[in-house]
Amino acid sequence: MSTANTSGVYVYGIVPADVELDDGFRGVGEGEVDIVRSGELAALVSEVPPDRPLGEPEDLSAHARVLDTVAAAAPVLPLRFGAVMTDQDSVASELLEEHNDEFRAALSQLEGRAQYILKGRYDEATILREVLSENQNARDLSEQVRGMAEPTSRQARIALGEFVSTAISSKRESDTETLLEKLRDLTEMINLRAPTHELDAVHVACLLELDSQARLEELIDEFAEEWDGRVDLRLLGPLAPYDFVTTTRPGAGDQA
Repeated sequence: MSTANTSGVYVYGIVPADVELDDGFRGVGEGEVDIVRSGELAALVSEVPPDRPLGEPEDLSAHARVLDTVAAAAPVLPLRFGAVMTDQDSVASELLEEHNDEFRAALSQLEGRAQYILKGRYDEATILREVLSENQNARDLSEQVRGMAEPTSRQARIALGEFVSTAISSKRESDTETLLEKLRDLTEMINLRAPTHELDAVHVACLLELDSQARLEELIDEFAEEWDGRVDLRLLGPLAPYDFVTTTRPGAGDQA
């Protein structure tokens, strides 16, 4: 980026050229989001000071908010957070024109689709009771450490913790597969996400037709009722398809 410029152009993602934005739509650093068009493609952009550091939580949230808002109405290829180019002419020539064919092909595959995330977390007390009720060894260890001083029961507590962790991992695998069996009736585009917490029950991303969202919500309602009191199940979306596309990073040969 030239130090002579008073601002750089932050790029959020690639969309079809006919996408329109509401006036006053704000992005990173409260900059107004604009559209740079080239042929049948366009880029979602906003101006940022060239020396402004990126990476604050609010910047990440703004990046996702812009992409997810557009994804609810049009296909969008998300770029890696922090993608900044010199000016809008560079966005048009070095990004949109140079990668015209691959971007158009990817957008055509995403037409009418968006990403959804299904995430569930076990209720700690409920899942612990479940583990203990199903295994005599776990119950014996639990009884052994009850009422004992921490130093005396340290090894037994470690053994119990490892047993419970293994049991929860097994339940996570089983519950996830149960959910996937039903989810595959709606889409085959599914990505299993790694747990973000030791009590995570399911963590799945899927690429789904927007018209099928109501059916997905019904599916989640069924599982939420079946797992009531055991798993807190949430549905996030529609979102930009972060798990299902890679786009070229501006000014570099690697992938976003």
